[in-house]
Amino acid sequence: MSDAELVLRSTRVITPEGTRAAAVTVSGGTITAVLPYDAEVPAGARVEDFGDHVLLPGLVDTHVHVNDPGRTEWEGFWTATRAAAAGGITTLVDMPLNSLPPTTTVANLRVKQQVAADKAHIDVGFWGGALPDNVKDLRPLHDAGVFGFKAFLSPSGVDEFPHLDQEQLGRSLAEIAGFGGLLIAHAEDPHHLAAAPQHGGPRYADFLASRPRDAEDTAIAHLIARAREHDARVHVLHLSSGDALPLIAAARAEGVRLTVETCPHYLTLTAEEVPDGASEFKCCPPIREAANQDVLWQALADGTIDCVVTDHSPSTADLKTDDFATAWGGISGLQLSLPAMWTEARRRGHGLEDVVRWMSTRTAALVGLEARKGAVAPGRDADFAVLAPDETFTVDPAGLQHRNRVTAYAGRTLYGVVKSTWLRGRRIVADGEFTAPQGTLLTRPQ
Repeated sequence: MSDAELVLRSTRVITPEGTRAAAVTVSGGTITAVLPYDAEVPAGARVEDFGDHVLLPGLVDTHVHVNDPGRTEWEGFWTATRAAAAGGITTLVDMPLNSLPPTTTVANLRVKQQVAADKAHIDVGFWGGALPDNVKDLRPLHDAGVFGFKAFLSPSGVDEFPHLDQEQLGRSLAEIAGFGGLLIAHAEDPHHLAAAPQHGGPRYADFLASRPRDAEDTAIAHLIARAREHDARVHVLHLSSGDALPLIAAARAEGVRLTVETCPHYLTLTAEEVPDGASEFKCCPPIREAANQDVLWQALADGTIDCVVTDHSPSTADLKTDDFATAWGGISGLQLSLPAMWTEARRRGHGLEDVVRWMSTRTAALVGLEARKGAVAPGRDADFAVLAPDETFTVDPAGLQHRNRVTAYAGRTLYGVVKSTWLRGRRIVADGEFTAPQGTLLTRPQ
């Protein structure tokens, strides 16, 4: 411990070996050791003792729409990363849309990196985008450090990011597989969506009927077939249909390189409780019924679903109209994802170790950052959240750091208060007070 600059103590530290009382030593922004709680403190080291509050690795959210530049009235790197830090998230990976320009060329990536550089309160990486006409740009984007490529298999909702048909998906996957990349897919089938009843209006039941489970199931089947054909690595984004799980499990059993995520809103909110006209609950694919939610939780428990991410996709309040057909679809969840997940996880008998695995360890591994992020272990970045797991709070939108304080969680009482968040051994937020931006821009490990 002779080189330790900082020692963080807690009676409950979540480590890869389990939860235990420990002293975590930090030097140069890196964890150097995880020692017994009462280990001798070296001369000159600063000690922070969190008592019974839980010290856990900072969360890694690999699905965030920051919308900056171009739609900064929706969100931005300053506000998004503050909200993330307030919620115990220390790393996020930004989606290639709904910014203008989208991250579909190296030049566009450079624009986004330049905008983010001095606004990031946490570490930020970037996904690239796969479009019908940018196959030539995929390898240069990969070489420039994007973590993978997002594709839509149905219309994205913004004109500048068109979806891939099956032939275009095959071409993109062939290219991406050629350099060992990752394709992540919004999996809903456009033909099933077009065939579904489209009533519009304020009734949530009508909106739910317009985005049926079989649209997801069919798109996932097509994605699996293309992945098998090209021996490509693919990832299913924001799974909401429990009916797709047997197909996913079977594909994995035969060796298809497939991973799957879901989101806190699918695991904590249900269709039965969505009020008509309340489009703060609108997202695509949609929040489904309670029975479907139970199936998702079982798949998370048995490992069929790998990880949990926010799919934070905000907009201005005026776009959240009471017509579910025309309202912007997206849930704002960065600041509340940890307490929302913990509240439901504890009710269902899961522990914080499970939540850390789903929201930090496995998300870090998804994007190849497992050597740096996702665990309290020597050699990892000293990124932490300090959580009071038994304290509760009631969600007040006025207390959110998101640019637009619209939330489906308003008025809910949640367990888990984030007391402070640490990035590479520096406290970046505590009790609502933030430091200046300390984040760095990340690229895919070579």
